[in-house]
Amino acid sequence: MGAIDIRDAGMTAVIDPDAVLEQVATGFAFTEGPIWNPVAGDLIFSDMPGDHMRRWTAAKGIETFRQPSNKANGNAYDGQGRIVTCEHATSRVTRTEASGAIAVLATHWDGKELNSPNDVVVGPDGAIWFTDPTYGRMDYYGVAREAELDFRGVYRIAPDGGLALVADDFGQPNGLCFSLDKRDLFINDTDKGHIRRFAVGEDGRLTGGAVWAAPEGDLPGAPDGMKIDQAGNLFCTGPGGVHVFAPDATPLGVILTPEGTANFTWGDADLRTLYLTASTSLYRIRTKIAGVDLYRP
Repeated sequence: MGAIDIRDAGMTAVIDPDAVLEQVATGFAFTEGPIWNPVAGDLIFSDMPGDHMRRWTAAKGIETFRQPSNKANGNAYDGQGRIVTCEHATSRVTRTEASGAIAVLATHWDGKELNSPNDVVVGPDGAIWFTDPTYGRMDYYGVAREAELDFRGVYRIAPDGGLALVADDFGQPNGLCFSLDKRDLFINDTDKGHIRRFAVGEDGRLTGGAVWAAPEGDLPGAPDGMKIDQAGNLFCTGPGGVHVFAPDATPLGVILTPEGTANFTWGDADLRTLYLTASTSLYRIRTKIAGVDLYRP
């Protein structure tokens, strides 16, 4: 079986049906949160159970970026090229400053500790959006402990640092990404197995939230990491690998992976190499359409 499951002819405009999935590195515990820096030409990603953030470059292979990492999960670059990180073990959202110092951005809501910030994106205005399921309160993926909040929400950190709860009706919110025009925010729900679409107001509030699509299949896997390419196709992990949806939510196909895939990002000079963090390994595959540049210093 090849690496591509074509469900609609439109998939062939996104990726070559004969594209080869290559294992770049292996030997990790559970990989997540990949981010590409086009200036440095490196990929930084998390290995949660290993309490380790790692860096990969073509020249040097795998190196340590940070250890311990408080069981870091999702990462994103902000508008100044600083890394924003979701920490499972501490229930914090932090930012790595240019000096290497760690700034704490969010820890509590309404006097209670956040569940375990999971995935994160930065908006065009510099606001930081993150999901807060309870996975980091499980052993192995985080630190086993009871949740203080009785819901799993989505939050926005305003450019001035103010924290706002923008959605609280999820089973387990996880991956999120903006539409090409930044007017909509897609957020998936691992527990319910679907992707929702919200309209983003000028005041940072979300409206709508209807189910937009659902990755379907009989193989293991669920919605987790999610991103969009420069043609507006939405990629989301799901059963069997990474599912691709057209801008109108038509399911185009699946990039099949031999291990459960939690997240991915585009990299290389042309942003047409999709790097996938899949359980114990890092994989890559070429696409015909470039991903959206998420590094905007």
